[in-house]
Amino acid sequence: MTQSPVQPPPPLPAPPHSGGGGALRGDVQVRCAGCRVILRVKTGVVEFSCPTCQLPQMLPPELLSRARPQFPQSQQQQPPPIQTLPPPLQPQLKPMNLQPRPPVPAHGIDPTKMQLPCANCQAILNVPHGLTRFSCPQCHVELAVDVSKLNRSLTAPQSTTPATAAPPVPSPPPPEEVNEEAIEVEREEDEGGTAGETFMDYRPPKLSIGPPHPDPIVETSSLSAVQPPEPTYDLRIKEELERSKALSCLQIETLVYACQRHLQHLADGTRAGFFVGDGAGVGKGRTIAGLIWENWKHGRRKALWISVGSDLKYDARRDLDDVGATCVGVNPLNKLPYSKLDSKNVGVKDGVVFLTYNSLIASSEKGRSRLQQLVQWCGPDFDGLLIFDECHKAKNLVPEAGSQPTRIGQAVVDIQDKIPQARVLYCSATGASEPRNMGYMVRLGLWGAGTSFSDFNKFLGALDKGGVGALELVAMDMKARGMYVCRTLSYKGAEFEIVEARLEAGMEAMYNKSAEFWAELRIELLSASAFLPNEKPNSSQLWRLYWSSHQRFFRHLCMSAKVPVTVRLAKKALSANKCVVIGLQSTGEARTEEAVTKYGVDLDDFVSGPRELLLKFVEENYPLPEQPEPLSEDESVKELHRKRHSASPGVSIRGRVRKMAKWKPDSDGESDLESEADSADDSNDSDDEFQICQICSGEDERKKLLHCSECDKLFHPDCVVPPVTDLPSEAWICHSCKEKTEEYIQARRLYIAELQKRYEAALERKLKILEIIRSLNLPNNPLDDIVDQLGGPDKVAEITGRRGMLVRASNGKGVTYQARNTKDITMEMVNMHEKQLFMDGKKFVAIISEAGSAGVSLQADRRAANQRRRVHLTLELPWSADRAIQQFGRTHRSNQTSAPEYRLLFTNLGGERRFASIVAKRLETLGALTQGDRRAGPSLSAYNYDSNFGKKSLMVMYRGIMEQEKLPVVPPGCSTDEPETIKEFLIKARAALVAVGIVRDSVLANGKDVGKLSGRIIDSDMHDVGRFLNRLLGLPPDIQNRLFELFTSILDVLVHNARIEGSFDSGIVDMKANSVELLSTPKTVHVDQMSGASTMLFTFTLDRGVTWESASSMLEGKRRDGLGSASDGFYESKREWLGRRHFILAFESAASGLFKIVRPAVGESIREMSLSELKTKYRKLSSLEKARTGWEDEYEISSKQCMHGPKCKLGEYCTVGRRIQEVNVVGGLILPIWGTIEKALSKQARHSHKRIRVIRIETTTDNQRIVGLSIPNAAVETVLQDLAWVQEIDD
Repeated sequence: MTQSPVQPPPPLPAPPHSGGGGALRGDVQVRCAGCRVILRVKTGVVEFSCPTCQLPQMLPPELLSRARPQFPQSQQQQPPPIQTLPPPLQPQLKPMNLQPRPPVPAHGIDPTKMQLPCANCQAILNVPHGLTRFSCPQCHVELAVDVSKLNRSLTAPQSTTPATAAPPVPSPPPPEEVNEEAIEVEREEDEGGTAGETFMDYRPPKLSIGPPHPDPIVETSSLSAVQPPEPTYDLRIKEELERSKALSCLQIETLVYACQRHLQHLADGTRAGFFVGDGAGVGKGRTIAGLIWENWKHGRRKALWISVGSDLKYDARRDLDDVGATCVGVNPLNKLPYSKLDSKNVGVKDGVVFLTYNSLIASSEKGRSRLQQLVQWCGPDFDGLLIFDECHKAKNLVPEAGSQPTRIGQAVVDIQDKIPQARVLYCSATGASEPRNMGYMVRLGLWGAGTSFSDFNKFLGALDKGGVGALELVAMDMKARGMYVCRTLSYKGAEFEIVEARLEAGMEAMYNKSAEFWAELRIELLSASAFLPNEKPNSSQLWRLYWSSHQRFFRHLCMSAKVPVTVRLAKKALSANKCVVIGLQSTGEARTEEAVTKYGVDLDDFVSGPRELLLKFVEENYPLPEQPEPLSEDESVKELHRKRHSASPGVSIRGRVRKMAKWKPDSDGESDLESEADSADDSNDSDDEFQICQICSGEDERKKLLHCSECDKLFHPDCVVPPVTDLPSEAWICHSCKEKTEEYIQARRLYIAELQKRYEAALERKLKILEIIRSLNLPNNPLDDIVDQLGGPDKVAEITGRRGMLVRASNGKGVTYQARNTKDITMEMVNMHEKQLFMDGKKFVAIISEAGSAGVSLQADRRAANQRRRVHLTLELPWSADRAIQQFGRTHRSNQTSAPEYRLLFTNLGGERRFASIVAKRLETLGALTQGDRRAGPSLSAYNYDSNFGKKSLMVMYRGIMEQEKLPVVPPGCSTDEPETIKEFLIKARAALVAVGIVRDSVLANGKDVGKLSGRIIDSDMHDVGRFLNRLLGLPPDIQNRLFELFTSILDVLVHNARIEGSFDSGIVDMKANSVELLSTPKTVHVDQMSGASTMLFTFTLDRGVTWESASSMLEGKRRDGLGSASDGFYESKREWLGRRHFILAFESAASGLFKIVRPAVGESIREMSLSELKTKYRKLSSLEKARTGWEDEYEISSKQCMHGPKCKLGEYCTVGRRIQEVNVVGGLILPIWGTIEKALSKQARHSHKRIRVIRIETTTDNQRIVGLSIPNAAVETVLQDLAWVQEIDD
């Protein structure tokens, strides 16, 4: 298609005249190709112009024959003259006007027309068949089609470009081809490189006061790329600290920046706060003590120190003494009354008030709260320290939808509001495991007045959109503004290992039996509930208790399954002259105490937690019908009388007055009704003396008649059968009433007997179930079991929250319950005493629970006698990663001789990974503010299933199992060659889901689907990964693991697809290249007014290519080391793109069967390729010369253009497969300009460019590291324009 000269069609002879007006018989109706209006075209007209939209067009080929007029035979032998438009339409076909017109809206591809590119603007146009001349609706240039060459171009497989019409002009370049290899390279570029070195050694960059820290300290590479502001604050205790060497250089650095920050005020007038995010064991306690001492020297003599446990007041006292602040008193609030703290009676005039978070929400019986008491003590102008130690305790101030904010979170915000000039310090190794948990940190100034986010929810929304990388940017932002430090002890030397404790044969049999039992118990409870009337309200409570007990039971079982491995690992460590710390969450104290209350303090063996739990559940919740009370003879009659006379005497059930047969003479002036009503109320009426017998109707005095106490009727003693000789002194019942009463009592007795029978049957079943539970072989309480197997309480230090324990008798027979404390040691001090025994080397095994070990130091301390290396076994992972990190931090702390070995124990049961899943989910995001980078912690991300992809995978799996959709993977243990194996698996899977209550309303089908289970899964269960993994625990190991494997396989497929589509959030991406250079001086694009920190735009040039020499030596090295395989070598693509083939080097990696791919333009690929895929797409080259030519050619071309060729839609902005590329990074302060960048990226054409991506890049010459937001080349101008100002800065 070409641009043609601007001229109308040549003049043509006039058409034959059609006699008469109106439409001719041969007229045709067509729809205009431009405005879609229906037009009537005269016979013989082929080309015409629409009178509405002015678009010239031509009849489609199928109507051309109808358009030709019929001529006489003689005329048809000559070529017929070409027809022009009839006179009415002729004026419409004007010379084409080149003046700009409003653009015509695009309508997409019309399959009834040809799609041809415009020669001028390259727009793809829908061209009606047969139309040769028209103007482009986009650029309004007149175009012509050479019909003679059109057929040829349409048959060419690789081109859709028709040849030109006269006058000839060069044909346009071909449109962009779909280059599969380019798509693959683009995917990899979007994913970024692998993680570089996660940690960097840390030294204070701008301060040199104080001795080095006693242990190697590191900072994540993300945070180390950011410089803090210049220190301007001068410490008063500086000389004192230099003499005593009580604080290390990095602790002094925290003091300087915290004091400096406390001199600033936020936009709302409150004093700015500081956040110490140092990892567990770095020495936050001593840093806080130093800060209190510095403020004391400035005359600020009151401080509030809020922490997690009252025991930590001893540590606070020790830390203050260490820094020389011996004169500063520590006043534990829990020992003080609720009256005024500075009153004569209490006498706390100054010093530190030490309290726990629970104290903060406490109040007295008279309604006086601790919060009010503290605010009163501080006074309205208080500008001293307000320290939130272990401040993660205040999380959930802004909970997820449906739950309430915690009282502690609310109290933490309230106290900050009431003392606006307080110097707030937030301290925690896990301060913000999720952005949501930062809600209480109101003094950081990240949201609110004067920021990009008007409130916390807006801030939260932005971070949620930005993914994991965004949280890492917040940490960097806070450091750059001088409000945050976050260092951690080096994990060099600390070993993390995930140990799989496979179920032993006996344990597996026990597990199968238990799973079977719980399934039968569920059916039993369903049957028992069916017999109960009005069971609906309680049934939901019953099932809630059932499933929570079910979960706890199998969790106990999982823990018990790990006991043999734990004991084996502990004994191995002890024999290697190491000591052992075992971490668990639940001690089983409640079950033990219940058993002791029930059976006494002397027992035959340790208590089995699972058994006691089951017994308690069945005893308290088995649905028994109500036991009926038996009726005695007298009671039955009395009961009947009571019921019959429960209503008012003489009044029917409906409230109508019962009429009695009474005789009364008529009286004048009164109606019968009135007299009857009056007499009914008059008990002393004289007519009462005469009544009528019910049998003979004869009258007699009332006292001579028998009165039936049941029906109130009267009888002559002689009329009844048998006759009554003496008038009875007691109540008398007539014969018909007596018959009715006996009949009723008889029926009642039968009914009660039936109820009793039903009750006894249910009771018998309940007792039988309890008997079965007692006979089940179930494991003992893991804590007692481990203590016993490792030598008893004399060898094992127990640091838990329980009050008593079971100890094996000295003769080895039976166990006795005894308190953990002795006469000399109070219950409050027992954990401190046990800890000391461990640290002094008198015991070499310590068992810690969360309740007992908060803030406790168990590291191989240089000051302690026991300096053996710690082996930390986590028998049970905590419910949240915050707690996991806190538990890991018990044994990895400052001033240690050796780093610990961590062993995380999991069974091989798929369902148990539920607990790992929750922790992994937190650890993944926790890294951002625990250690600045989510890859810094131990890698548990492989166990994170409770994600958006996890929820989607679950839905796909459920639909597949219910046969609503096809499964995207072959189920484990099945084969596509044997469809019956898949069918069999689906039947088993459905039955398993019915057994654990996920599939509801299940019925067995009849007819052709006989035996097939059907049912439904409710919507809320469809996405509930937690429920699936919890319930999974209650299935036999075989089907449990197969279901779990199916779930993870689907998850892998979905994540893989998301990576391909560019929608997978991979956190920080490392940009790797052979050469990385800073292109020009960075530009300052924003400056923070409070801290002076700035936002910079950096532009780097990257050369990612691999030369022929490097590629050859790589392959040669593999062969020389004997690591090569027969398939290693150079390959070329089987397909051509734009007349060229792509070349690669492939060699087998350590993972057998997968090949590493190296490309001339972009270097080593992240994704490895299977041999079958490699052979499908590429062919191996035997000629090295051909490989060399192709490699060098691609290496050279890739320096100038991307893989899409010279006519790529994005032009020079496209970086896909380009060897030398420019990368723009916005570094430094990001939060203030977040909205601007988000807006600019949302306008980008390519989907992967719209996503906010955090990248890390390091120059190859001077190792300058920058972490920031990647700005696609096409978006740079928009970002700079939106930021309104740019200036060059000097180095």
